[in-house]
Amino acid sequence: MRYELTDLRLFLEIARARNLSVGASAVHITASSASYRLKNLEQALGVPLFVRNPRGMELTPAGDTVLAHVRELFEGIERMHAEVRRFNAGLKGHVRLMANSSALNGFVTASLGRFLALNPDIDADIEERQSETIPAAILAREADIGIFAGGTGVDGLAVHHYAMDRLVLVVPEGHPLAGVQEVRIGAALEFDFVCMSRSSSNFLFLRDTAQRAGRPLRARLHAHSFEAVLALVAAGAGIALVPSSIVPHGADRHGIAVLPLAEDWAMRALHLVVRQDARLPPFVEALVQFLLDDPSVAVTRERAA
Repeated sequence: MRYELTDLRLFLEIARARNLSVGASAVHITASSASYRLKNLEQALGVPLFVRNPRGMELTPAGDTVLAHVRELFEGIERMHAEVRRFNAGLKGHVRLMANSSALNGFVTASLGRFLALNPDIDADIEERQSETIPAAILAREADIGIFAGGTGVDGLAVHHYAMDRLVLVVPEGHPLAGVQEVRIGAALEFDFVCMSRSSSNFLFLRDTAQRAGRPLRARLHAHSFEAVLALVAAGAGIALVPSSIVPHGADRHGIAVLPLAEDWAMRALHLVVRQDARLPPFVEALVQFLLDDPSVAVTRERAA
């Protein structure tokens, strides 16, 4: 049974992307070389690892089993690198973090930026996901740290209370809702919305909330960032559902009014999770503590206490 670590890394990247060419690019080889290496790995293991269908490269049941072991293998290699860093200054730590849109834009990005500035030998991958998908992704070793809104019924996770945030409605000055003290989402759905991108967890949450309310979502346009959303609302293009943590102080000076939502779901408890059985490298443990201890985050927990 002969195969190389590069073959396993390639397998992992193809499984993530569900695409052979994208997986090949991730390990800096050509698609033809990737195809040859994948065939070699399948022959060495004696089983097919993927099937091709219209959705791309799908794992076989044997491939799912191999994926779990390969993730654990590379996690172990990462731990090894972390533990020998003090002997070899050229090695770098690498952390993978998943978060929903509210957590990512309201809290995580600023905290992570400060952490990386203090630790120049560590780099990071950040991925935005819907809250509902993050616990299972962390359990499947797709990332080291997950931050999401709401609770989780997934076993095998160490759960930390991270922050409190509130979803609010922002409307242009002079809008019919601008003078309202509190609004329900059903009333807001009468108007055009400025939304985040179609893949954003913020948009997907708004879309699903509208569906549960039995109302159509009038998405007039999609913007690439919350800053762009707020600017478009101020210009009168529509209204928006955003986390209060991204709204600048003195919002009225920016041409928008901020309205609380009457629904209980608008108050959002954010949680940080890691795998319960994970032997995290020291730099990942340090990041977890840094995120939890960030004063701008901790104060939201204190206000809610």
